[in-house]
Amino acid sequence: MTHPRSAFGAPPQGGDASGPAEPDPRRPLEGAGAGPQIADQTPDPDVLRRLRWRCRRGLLENDLFIDKFFERHGESLTTGLVQGLLQLMDLSDNDLLDLFLARKEPDGDLVNAEVMQVLSMMRVAKA
Repeated sequence: MTHPRSAFGAPPQGGDASGPAEPDPRRPLEGAGAGPQIADQTPDPDVLRRLRWRCRRGLLENDLFIDKFFERHGESLTTGLVQGLLQLMDLSDNDLLDLFLARKEPDGDLVNAEVMQVLSMMRVAKA
């Protein structure tokens, strides 16, 4: 018996009779690099729900930072901030905690306005 990929937690790859498949939350939002007018838009509730799920981590310390961040800023997130948060979620748990605690600063592809803004919001969230 075969099972759809979605039965195992992976997003479905195509639509079926019930409608189109949900987009993969790990993929960047379409149009995110198109300019400031796109980056300033508020994502729809489904995107935010999938983002919150994507932000679940293996270290309790990271989850505490992220939960407080969503409590304070979840309603006001823009697509630009969502992209910055997704970039941070690609890091290992230990690297992410080092950034949250300001033990180190972002480097390479992480040096951009969205990531820096999310980090500053996370670091304030610890108070």
